[in-house]
Amino acid sequence: MNASAELDPRGVYGFRITGVPGARELLVDAPAHWPSLQIEARVHPGPDPDEEFSEESALLPLRSGGWVTVDRAAGLARFWLRAQPTAAALVHPHLGAAALASAYWLGRESFHAGAFVSGGGVWVVLGEREAGKSTLLASLALAGIPVVSDDILVLDGATAMAGPRSVDLRTAAALALGVGEPLGVLGTRERWRLALPSIEPELPLRGWISLQWADETAVRPVRGAERLRRIAAGRGVLLYPRDAGELIELSTFPVLELARPRRWEAQGDAIARLLDATV
Repeated sequence: MNASAELDPRGVYGFRITGVPGARELLVDAPAHWPSLQIEARVHPGPDPDEEFSEESALLPLRSGGWVTVDRAAGLARFWLRAQPTAAALVHPHLGAAALASAYWLGRESFHAGAFVSGGGVWVVLGEREAGKSTLLASLALAGIPVVSDDILVLDGATAMAGPRSVDLRTAAALALGVGEPLGVLGTRERWRLALPSIEPELPLRGWISLQWADETAVRPVRGAERLRRIAAGRGVLLYPRDAGELIELSTFPVLELARPRRWEAQGDAIARLLDATV
């Protein structure tokens, strides 16, 4: 670690990140109590090994090819990729897999989700792939709403940890919104990157948003056991929770369903109704 990194630690997902000096703009100021996670990258053109996970280490295949090994005691995530990645690509999207494993070891829940700030706290945006999470978050960012994270959210109890300072859009969404820097194919898809301003590293949880497609726009509360089911379906790791009671506690926060049509012209109405419901 160099001297500037020690004096000005930066991080995401609840970890102080080192090894990517070229991607500091994607990181936030890291509190002293965040543990360190060193990132390294190697080029390896060979076949991918099978997934492994223990209390000491993890080997996680990446959907785009290659894999990452995470050494818990050393606080080291080493990526093995087909070609040398940029520092920005290591932070987003590649770092997500290592962050999920490291968060699990710390007893923290994580989710395949984005998040934004409204009404003094963080609303977590849940949805299946192609549910429009990133498009919704980019629209919120363009409306001046702080975005906490794009596609992975780590919680320490009821405290949300900031993610990388970008939203990555698909081509159709970027063209429709008129934003984004083209990155080419990164990860498993072509990406257009919308840069986000910095944000507080830790913010209180306020509630959950479950995205659905529908013929008409509506925001409605999710009630009963369905609240827990939707939250649990978005968990970031397919391992038994360290504390099942924590998921139940998280489900006591408000859960809202945002239903909206698959039409670009309906996006403004959906954003307005969402913000009205979360203030």
